[in-house]
Amino acid sequence: MAKVFAAFRSPYAQPNGMQMTDEGLWVADQVTDRCALVETENINRYGKTLVLRELDTESSNTSGMTYGDGALWLAANGPGAKYRPARDTDFPSGATVKVDPQTGATLDSWPMPHEGGTHGIEFDNYEAGTMWLATGKTMSQVKMEDRSFIREVEMPYGRSHGVVRVEDGLWIAFTNDLCLIKFDIDSNEEMVRIDVPECHPAPHGVSIYEGGFIYCDSSTGWIGIIETEV
Repeated sequence: MAKVFAAFRSPYAQPNGMQMTDEGLWVADQVTDRCALVETENINRYGKTLVLRELDTESSNTSGMTYGDGALWLAANGPGAKYRPARDTDFPSGATVKVDPQTGATLDSWPMPHEGGTHGIEFDNYEAGTMWLATGKTMSQVKMEDRSFIREVEMPYGRSHGVVRVEDGLWIAFTNDLCLIKFDIDSNEEMVRIDVPECHPAPHGVSIYEGGFIYCDSSTGWIGIIETEV
């Protein structure tokens, strides 16, 4: 049985992407498109944690984040004018943005394989040179070198969001359905399902954390923990 609870407040009002790294937890804000590296320990009595580093980025409507090959990768879900003044660097549609984790500078970017937005992104540490992209009701694995498709699968629910690659499967958060589901990589069959009670933060961005998962809720600003076998 999974244990779910709110752990601490995000440094941003709408955290919509996150990734755990050796340095700490990276959190991406959907409104400002800033990224913060924060501690996950030593939470004070107000539910706040220490910000170790903060970056401005050229992403827009940021809705996902991952880390790999020494870079942050952001899922830009289209233009950011819904939340803030438009910028010249805003992406007209969904895009992948490679960002320097020290400076926030854009190292590379390219559009999503399909027109429309994106809500999740995951660097694949088991199949070198590939990553996973969530596009609503589909999940795509692409080669980073030329952005070609390796596979694309239909999802059983809409609004697929945070993605976590593990050795024997792919965990995907479905925000509207308040659940995380582990799928078999080859057959796409459901292996494990974790339902998140409505009284807890809803799953948006998700990352592996000691003893389970850590995730963010862009609607409340809370960071949650799911204690479970990954």
